[in-house]
Amino acid sequence: MLAYIIRRVAQSILVLFVVGLVAFSMFRFVGDPVDNMLGQERTQADIDRLREQLGLDQPFVVQYYKFLEQAVQGNFGLSYRQGRPVAEILMERLPATLELAFVSGLLALLGGIALGIFTAIRRRGISANVIMTLSLIGVSLPTFLIGILLIYVFSVELGWLPSFGRGDVVDLGGWTTGFLTSSGLQALILPAITLGLYQMTLIMRLVRTEMLEVLRMDYIRFARARGIRERAINFRHALKNTLVPVITITGLQLGSIIAFAIITETVFQWPGVGLLFINAVQFVDIPVMAAYLMMISVMFVGINLIVDMLYFAIDPRLRVDRGGGGH
Repeated sequence: MLAYIIRRVAQSILVLFVVGLVAFSMFRFVGDPVDNMLGQERTQADIDRLREQLGLDQPFVVQYYKFLEQAVQGNFGLSYRQGRPVAEILMERLPATLELAFVSGLLALLGGIALGIFTAIRRRGISANVIMTLSLIGVSLPTFLIGILLIYVFSVELGWLPSFGRGDVVDLGGWTTGFLTSSGLQALILPAITLGLYQMTLIMRLVRTEMLEVLRMDYIRFARARGIRERAINFRHALKNTLVPVITITGLQLGSIIAFAIITETVFQWPGVGLLFINAVQFVDIPVMAAYLMMISVMFVGINLIVDMLYFAIDPRLRVDRGGGGH
């Protein structure tokens, strides 16, 4: 078990290193931040002086090494646009993104598993077929289009929910939350549905497929022959074995919620780190872009690492294989 954890942690560190290298390399092609920071009356001396102050006159390897050295210490430099520490800006925006991702992930996980179980057990029912048909909408339509449709129906036509912003928030010692205000909760509904709908439909269809496969197993037939109640068979035997292969895919989907929040935050003007990244791209704010991608990478890799640990702990076959030397 310990060797497995060490190996997975080493692989995660290597992935973060490669992601940081690729991201930092791409930023060389998005534009020159000096053009946005200086006015039209700038001289070549002004350009050279600013490039030297920002360290842009140094070789790429030196810039990347300094970036990694500071990033390990939690220092991502100053924003070219705002002139403030990037870490401070991210911490201001991070609560909004994490709240949105938490609610979306909870909706996707609970809704996907519940609907997947229902459509598997009642697979010949009319309601199950209707749910499966409607689930194609969540899979087929792009996220931004779903958000626009929700805004049109519930904000423009019905006027029930706000179409943008985060609503009123409460500051809890540096952490801002909208869970404690009615306007904050209302503003969270449409973005959370938009972000979580696609993941929910994928999880639902995966759970349904896996559970239908498990229900065809011989031990399920044997349990029915013994006279065990159908409810106990479905939830005590079938569901437990269904969730083992679902864990890995579910972890990937929940991790992608944070990464894909950029689109939802842009549509709803949600003041999170995704919208911050879009603005940073427009102004070629390289420190903010680099810090955002590294933060998302750490979250994504961390979630996958936790999922791998859970998968190893839940599935006894992996422990047997590791303990038996692969025999």
